[in-house]
Amino acid sequence: QVQLVESGGGLVQPGGSLRLSCAASGSIFSINAMGWHRQAPGKEREVVAVISSEGSTTYADSAKGRFTISRDNAKNMVYLQMSSLKPEDTAVYYCNAAIKPYPWTPFYTDYWGQGTQVTVSS
Repeated sequence: QVQLVESGGGLVQPGGSLRLSCAASGSIFSINAMGWHRQAPGKEREVVAVISSEGSTTYADSAKGRFTISRDNAKNMVYLQMSSLKPEDTAVYYCNAAIKPYPWTPFYTDYWGQGTQVTVSS
């Protein structure tokens, strides 16, 4: 069984910073892309940033220049460093990863964490 667990969310003032972490554990043979998504109240879930297994990154326009995604392949972890936070960044942030649990697994499967709340407010 594969689990993704996020941490690091909380309440922060506008202009502040937060670092989210996500740890993947369980039966893991290989991890391909990892990413962060968010869902604000009343809105659809949207992608924030994605990082490939080689370290290539992609960001939503709203995250460019303010957020940095990184990963530690040895620890099966992905991070999201967020700075210059705005009230519109308030959302539940989810990490996901494309994982092969076993060597014989033919395809990568997307797994999701339970989410961590980020609230940007004065």
